[in-house]
Amino acid sequence: MTPRRPDGRYGLRFYALIAGFGCLSLAAFVQGVLPMLEPQSRTDKVTQVVRTDLGELKWMEARATDYTPLQLRGREVYTREGCWYCHSQFVRPVTGETRRWGPVAQAGEYAFDLPHLFSTRRIGPDLSRVGLKFSDAWHLAHFWDPRMLSPDSIMPRFSALFSEPHTARLVTDQQGRRTIENTPETRRLFDFASTQTITLTPNQAGLLYVPERGKYPVILTPNKEFTGETVILIADTEDLRALVAYLQKLGTNRGKWRDRFEPQQMEASQTSIPRSEEWIAHGKNVYERRCLGCHGVKGDGNGPAAAFMQKDRPRNFTLGVFKFRLTPSGSMPDDGDLLRTITRGVRGTAMPSWHELPEKDRLAVIQYIKYVLAADRSKPDKPYFYFLEEPPLAPIFIGVPPKPSAELIQRGKQAWDRAKCWECHGRTGKGDGEKAAGLEDDFGFPIPPANLTTGQFKSGASVKDIFRTMSTGLSGTPMPSFSDTVSEDDRWALAYFVLSLSAYTDPLTGQPLPIPPEQKAALNDPDLRADESRQAYRPPEADQPGQPGQPSTYAGEAWARRHGFAFADER
Repeated sequence: MTPRRPDGRYGLRFYALIAGFGCLSLAAFVQGVLPMLEPQSRTDKVTQVVRTDLGELKWMEARATDYTPLQLRGREVYTREGCWYCHSQFVRPVTGETRRWGPVAQAGEYAFDLPHLFSTRRIGPDLSRVGLKFSDAWHLAHFWDPRMLSPDSIMPRFSALFSEPHTARLVTDQQGRRTIENTPETRRLFDFASTQTITLTPNQAGLLYVPERGKYPVILTPNKEFTGETVILIADTEDLRALVAYLQKLGTNRGKWRDRFEPQQMEASQTSIPRSEEWIAHGKNVYERRCLGCHGVKGDGNGPAAAFMQKDRPRNFTLGVFKFRLTPSGSMPDDGDLLRTITRGVRGTAMPSWHELPEKDRLAVIQYIKYVLAADRSKPDKPYFYFLEEPPLAPIFIGVPPKPSAELIQRGKQAWDRAKCWECHGRTGKGDGEKAAGLEDDFGFPIPPANLTTGQFKSGASVKDIFRTMSTGLSGTPMPSFSDTVSEDDRWALAYFVLSLSAYTDPLTGQPLPIPPEQKAALNDPDLRADESRQAYRPPEADQPGQPGQPSTYAGEAWARRHGFAFADER
């Protein structure tokens, strides 16, 4: 029956119904039909950063890759759990977004997103560039309890994605090792008859995440990280593994872009401010909000989230040992070293880049680390403050790197063999050398050699960063300084060779990229300029007009050119 009023006209509800139906139809057309009519929405072309055979980083035009079945399942979990309500997946070409997130989003990145998950709100951070920003362990801690890592977070816990937690007792086995009691519940996670062991370290509260199943558990607490008798065991599920895999995929279609991201290339030397109680107090506040979750209240690297970080333990400041320095081997780092590490983060670990944190906050937290946390308090009445008792030495000088060439790479390979780098890192640099098994850091934790083929360099991805690491070594690890045993020229050559080990590989999978030899030859040309996305090398294609190497236009650049805007380097 037609809902008319006595005067013959339709009522308000009728018009509201028509308006609602019209809005829904318009939304379906704009978001569903119209994008399919736009040619750019059907492309899978993107610009991505690749590392060449000479160790250089260059932009090139390539094609986005589809999700794996595991990543696709993770996308379904992401949608099911409503993550897209708060997290967007689109970097817009407006002021500040590229400085904060990374390169502007391109249409080809969404070629396999059906439906897209752009989202309309940013209650949480944008996730289109989150891939490889954090380690898997960081994501796991974040899903278990976001407040572990950020006390101000309003994100709900997703602990239901983990296997059901249960309590287990610690016992001593016949070899004198602390292990988990053998019960029907623990046998779901461990094989107590296995000869393969897995070392596990609970956090101070006894929470223990198990990253691998089917091995014999050995509890490792060299610095008394946990002194209790029972632990709470948790492990992942297939849904959780899939969700983390999906997040790590986001943004990686743009290749090794993070290695060209300006904050990741920040340099600092001898940056310092005088000791100040006011700055130390402010640094404490910054530390408690940003750092405590991993590094702990005392700075002993045993914060609540450390329970998930079984492979790369957070730095224990109380031991006064710091890996990444420009100061000579055996010296404490200066403020510039600490500022560089905090700003850049440590790639491949749970330590992210803190470039968004105001510089004053970063300088203040350095004061708190130096003058409060970095101290041996075994004698409470007379603590030993490392930075006061052992002032940093002057940093070493690193000159201008030589220009890369095939001859230099070959010289680096010879230096690699002479210095016996392969004993730990393996013949092909995959970290599987004959001495790799059983390596430990100075504090008793396992520390496998770096897999140099992934391109995930903890101390930095430039040739100067690799040269610095070889010159100073990594304190507290089996990685020594080669400044006395390898000449400066050979160290430069060796640094380029190390970078070349990750040439033309996918940053996420480590697998070779499907780039034809003729395109590699073009990219290997040192004279080819492709330093920015808009200068990306454009491979020749049969269905694409234009000259090989001719730059393409993406994002807001095409609009800018149509409206007469010129770029700074073209004036």
